[in-house]
Amino acid sequence: MTVARIVQLLEAKVLCGKNLDAVEVQSACGSDLMSDVLCYGKSRGLLITGLTNPQAVRTAEMAELAAVCFAWGKQPPKETLELALESQIPLIVTGDSLYAACGKLYAAGLRGCEDTR
Repeated sequence: MTVARIVQLLEAKVLCGKNLDAVEVQSACGSDLMSDVLCYGKSRGLLITGLTNPQAVRTAEMAELAAVCFAWGKQPPKETLELALESQIPLIVTGDSLYAACGKLYAAGLRGCEDTR
């Protein structure tokens, strides 16, 4: 699934990122605990989180994730956006809760990180 398709499914707003129809996502991980994302997140995955500080982008970098989606309509601070631009990690925001966002993507065929082992 592409990030562009995820934006459609979640009625999300793109905060940064280019050519989102070419950015492939192979799985998703919903968490606010970045240590869990590092343990269980998969390369080319999507992180769905309510955590908007720069640590979310740093975690995405380290786990080689494809993109980050902020739930609950939360807007990241300037530092997070700047780091994502520098790291070339697409950021999107959805008004959905973490639970709803994960459910919509799962129903559309995107599997969780535990399903890609």
